[in-house]
Amino acid sequence: MRKNFVFWIHSIAGLLSGLFIFLLSLSGTALVFHEDIDQFQQTHISQSGAYILPVDSSYDHLQKQYPHAQISSCSLPENAAEAFIFSIYDPSYKNGTAALQVFLHPQTAGVLQTRGSKDIQNNFMGWLSVFHNSFQLGKTGEWMLGVFSLVFLISIITGIMLYRKNIGAVLTFKKAAFKKGNFHQIIGTWALLFNLMIAVTGFWMQRYVFKKEFYSSTNYTSILRPSPPLFFHFDSAYAGVKKQYPDFTARVIYFAQSGKGRTAVYGNNSTNSFIHSKEFADAIFLDSTGKIVKKAFVNEIPAADRYDIINSQVHFGKYGGWPVKILYGFLGLAGGLLSITGFLLWYKRKKALLT
Repeated sequence: MRKNFVFWIHSIAGLLSGLFIFLLSLSGTALVFHEDIDQFQQTHISQSGAYILPVDSSYDHLQKQYPHAQISSCSLPENAAEAFIFSIYDPSYKNGTAALQVFLHPQTAGVLQTRGSKDIQNNFMGWLSVFHNSFQLGKTGEWMLGVFSLVFLISIITGIMLYRKNIGAVLTFKKAAFKKGNFHQIIGTWALLFNLMIAVTGFWMQRYVFKKEFYSSTNYTSILRPSPPLFFHFDSAYAGVKKQYPDFTARVIYFAQSGKGRTAVYGNNSTNSFIHSKEFADAIFLDSTGKIVKKAFVNEIPAADRYDIINSQVHFGKYGGWPVKILYGFLGLAGGLLSITGFLLWYKRKKALLT
């Protein structure tokens, strides 16, 4: 009786989450290779020198090109063959309601390319990232993602309960475990730890949808105002940052929009563990004079915040380079295969009962 009940829960959980897990499996697998795939939709710099323009000059050039834009952030080039990537809100693009990415040449600051941050035609990986995090449905999609991550976790736990006696046989390649019709069980066993990790880390990231604040919060509509000129010479300020924190390397800048605001410089310290992000592990905040007013290094922030950062890194496979990407890519497809094989088993049993 107990086994039948567990099997019923496992079947219902699998059917409810099957389609969504299939879509998340495919999109998540692609997102592991986000930067690599996105290179195909970026304009490449045919000629480059050793010199990279100062951030100040790039910002000034951009402001002349988009005088009415609110300049939000800039991803810094790691070498002279990469572009500055600015994220702006400009009335010329969807009335300033969506972010526009502007790629600037690292030596001339000429505009190489523009594209929307969620433009499926020109920025497919950006669109796919939003799809993976909300099914392109806003808060409704975020809620659905939280619920289905929980249902997926229930499906895995009940699967372990049902097939726990056969796990050892599958892992040790016992002939009896590889009989016809056991494909669903075999896939589930070999990808067990990976799927369990994905389900737990995914649910943990979406746990906020189960809190009261998620339902009481209202969507904030920002007022588009043109960004002012830089309040200080960024490159000079960054030289001071490097002098004080020589292990820190800046990757992304979020610009202050007023004299009372703070410019946030995100990056990482070379002494960080491999598990931490190179772009957003550490942050330094500068006031309107370029003076450091605050820092938030990942090894110094509260443990709960640090665990959240690591949780995200583990979920998306953003560590370990190509070996980890290939492993995630291979095992990531297992969730999709489980959805297909699980549905086929259910359909086969249902058909057998009706005949």
